[in-house]
Amino acid sequence: MSENMRTWRVIDTGLRRAAENMAINHAILEAHQEGTTPHTLRFLQFLPSALLGYHQSAEQELDLDYCRQHGIEIQRRITGGGAIYFDQAQIGWELYVDKQTLGTADMGQIARRICEAAAAGIRQLGVDAQFRPRNDIEVQGRKISGTGGASDGDSILYQGTLLVEFDVERMLRVLRVAAEKLTGKAIASARERVVNLKDLLGVAPDFLSVKSALTRAFASAFNVSFDEAVDLNDIEVAKFHHALQTMDTPQWVHRVQRPRSEAPILTSLYKCQGGLMRVAVAVDILRNHIKQVWIIGDFFVNPRRMVVDLEAALKDTPAAQLYANVQRFFDAYPAEMLMLTRHDFITAIETALATAEFSVPVISA
Repeated sequence: MSENMRTWRVIDTGLRRAAENMAINHAILEAHQEGTTPHTLRFLQFLPSALLGYHQSAEQELDLDYCRQHGIEIQRRITGGGAIYFDQAQIGWELYVDKQTLGTADMGQIARRICEAAAAGIRQLGVDAQFRPRNDIEVQGRKISGTGGASDGDSILYQGTLLVEFDVERMLRVLRVAAEKLTGKAIASARERVVNLKDLLGVAPDFLSVKSALTRAFASAFNVSFDEAVDLNDIEVAKFHHALQTMDTPQWVHRVQRPRSEAPILTSLYKCQGGLMRVAVAVDILRNHIKQVWIIGDFFVNPRRMVVDLEAALKDTPAAQLYANVQRFFDAYPAEMLMLTRHDFITAIETALATAEFSVPVISA
């Protein structure tokens, strides 16, 4: 072992309710910022849960009736990003480190370094996992892990999910944005965009093997050894119970409340020489932003993942920048399209936006 090798802690907090997992996030991050917790790798699992990003509204992002009917707990993360569905068939991993260790405060560089390490760990399981900017890990163009981070002073919490097994249709029903598209074709399209370890390997690996592979990869990437902790330390436990009193409440879960009318999902059916496009656009009317775009249909593009990459490039796009962003994407993205042009994509999205009172300059004509 190198004399310069440092020792971090690895801890597994097991299968828990979402509120408990979120309270542990808060406790470890706060204790780390105060200097009472070492650099830590944490593994976690969830009972069925719908997790909101810190700034999101449950009314806009989730099918609340479906969650209630199926016993799916709704919780709010302390990190940003979009809503996700989590259950026992996924593994969560988290790193708590400081900015000096990572050598930067830039979240893009932090995401790259940590995700490349996580991807190396997933490759040890026998699949070709690769980091995909901004913050995904993919196997052959299909997402297997989503990630995100938050900071508190000098401390960074960076977390990710790993799909071991996954129920795509349940995810679509939980997430209100996607639930608008519960057609057979939309479900099939979603299955093409995500993948899990069981599908890739033919059998689900045991969770211990997965955690061991990720631990080895993080140890190698950061030149550290890991000491296994049985439980949280006393300071973290006290902070956990204090945070749980706040987070295990409707007031925390619904701290952001915005009506669905401010975040409609607009759809269009657009026919052109290249085929038929079905477009759904989630918009934020107050901010005049396009939150997310989904494009499916009967048309030919190569590589097939081009549409997925375009959707990713248009996430959280100011409406006034739609035309420029699509042009910028195609300028940098070599793709083969049969009787299809970049303007067809722009027009299909604009057609959806035109179905509501949404301010976007139609300048593609």
